[in-house]
Amino acid sequence: MTNETNTPHRSLIRVRISAHDAHYGGGLVDGARMLNLFGDVATELLIRLDGDEGLFRAYDSVEFLAPVQAGDYIEAIGEITSIGNTSRRMIFEARKVITAAAGSDSAAEVLAEPIVVCRASGTCVVPKDKQRGKTR
Repeated sequence: MTNETNTPHRSLIRVRISAHDAHYGGGLVDGARMLNLFGDVATELLIRLDGDEGLFRAYDSVEFLAPVQAGDYIEAIGEITSIGNTSRRMIFEARKVITAAAGSDSAAEVLAEPIVVCRASGTCVVPKDKQRGKTR
């Protein structure tokens, strides 16, 4: 992924994973939460490019690489890698940038290096009659 964020072809969101998101023992979060974040990033990318939310058609690949727990801060990044008539291919990466400190109910640690917790790629579509952006 390139370094530039929040361009028509790249977007980043950062969220705190709440206790409400924890689904398993030890405050572990369901991997589907990362896909939810990728869906939000994809929607922003489509709005920036086409002026329309579009639709997520399919994921080609999803890799869960590290656990996510309540209290973690996650950056979800997406980038449009190719643009067709109606399709937009995208890649995504979720990185843990802050983690809850072990043994404390309120302490947290900023990680020296982000931990990649999930990667994915997929295709979204925006019908021609809905496109109002630069691709038209």
